Amino acid sequence: MAASRPRLTREDLDEAQRRLYDAVVSGPRAASGALAGPDGSLRGPFDAMLLAPAVGTPLQELGAALRYRGVLPARRREIATLTVAHRCDSAYEWRTHSGHGRAAGLTQEEIDSLRTPSPRLADAADRVVVRAAHALLDEGALPDDVADDATRLLGTDQLFELVVLVGYYRLLAGVLAVFGWAD
Repeated sequence: MAASRPRLTREDLDEAQRRLYDAVVSGPRAASGALAGPDGSLRGPFDAMLLAPAVGTPLQELGAALRYRGVLPARRREIATLTVAHRCDSAYEWRTHSGHGRAAGLTQEEIDSLRTPSPRLADAADRVVVRAAHALLDEGALPDDVADDATRLLGTDQLFELVVLVGYYRLLAGVLAVFGWAD
């Protein structure tokens, strides 16, 4: 159940919160145009990050690094993110990243299949991303066969990033579950 509290608008913020707010709305995510509501409050996990800017700032910076500066191709990044969103029942992340997934080349059929036990993905590297995400969410580690396949198909740099990405979006799902809103 989400904690009940008012959304924060820029006028409500102290200096540290305002710096974080400005970094979010002027950073690379700003191109999406969907970060702030009509009242200027931030949507999704970004509003909650304002509650503790000493933690929220590096958290949003990690998300920006994963999304805009990482080595994991956009298609695989979105497959992993959608897998976490589904498994963690994070409606906000599912809705947001379904659009990002389509922009990264996923078909609607592929996106919908990520909600099933056996997603319909033709590429072996895409399938290992799902297997790895499931293992990380279920076991907190990769079984040897998944680690071997992921290393072979993705390389160690993409595998490292995948592990961090799954943890990041799992963390955001928790933040949204406690501090999030439906939009």
